[in-house]
Amino acid sequence: MGSSIRNITAITSKEFRGYFGSPVAWVLMGLFAALFGYFFSVYLAAFIEESMGGQFGGPPQTVNVNDRMIRGLLSNTSVLILFLLPMVTMRSYSEEKRSGTIELLLTSPLKDHEIILGKYFAAMGMYTGLLAVTALYMAILFIWGNPALLPLLSGYLGLLLLGGGFVAIGLFISSLTGNQMVAAAASFVVFLLLWIVSWFADSVGPTFGAILRYLSITEHFDDFGKGVIDLKHVIFYVSFIVFGLFLATKSVDSDRWRG
Repeated sequence: MGSSIRNITAITSKEFRGYFGSPVAWVLMGLFAALFGYFFSVYLAAFIEESMGGQFGGPPQTVNVNDRMIRGLLSNTSVLILFLLPMVTMRSYSEEKRSGTIELLLTSPLKDHEIILGKYFAAMGMYTGLLAVTALYMAILFIWGNPALLPLLSGYLGLLLLGGGFVAIGLFISSLTGNQMVAAAASFVVFLLLWIVSWFADSVGPTFGAILRYLSITEHFDDFGKGVIDLKHVIFYVSFIVFGLFLATKSVDSDRWRG
């Protein structure tokens, strides 16, 4: 058990250094900060206008910053990660295959699950770094306003679970190809399908509609944004993460046998 943890930690450290040793991580963080900053300024301006009585100069109103601003911001953040996370996971295995280092990795004494978990934790560390950028903006609201902390933490938990599912599936897709661009494009398509699958629920009947709504990765995020932590949503995301990591493990095992 101890050696397994050390192996996972070593892979995580190596992969994490790989992210920040290339310009990819810094470009992603800069892009993410710029886009989130834009959404933040738009929502803040709308919130101030509404609290001051709106465009018609009505009397000032008491407006809930969590409902009117933070919830929308977190929803837009979930859209951003739909586009950005494929660029986080695309290199995980594709770069190993392109450079030929996958052979060294698969012939090492490392177990498949150690490789998978190490790469997964590194990608999640990168993703957590992106979310940490948004925390700087949120701190402004606590300095100048009085938002409720628990709904905000609930929203961030939802973002972590949502991103965790995307990262797990992205790792699996990256393990299937040696081309990073193919991995990124395929991951985005799969993420998008998981995003919009509930849109077709009303056209396939009540039974299949209920299944599609359950499979929609965003349907389970809404309650987190409202400050509600429902165990069924947590179970869905954890199951989704485990399933993605299982597929990635099987893919790596297949490469080991073929090699």
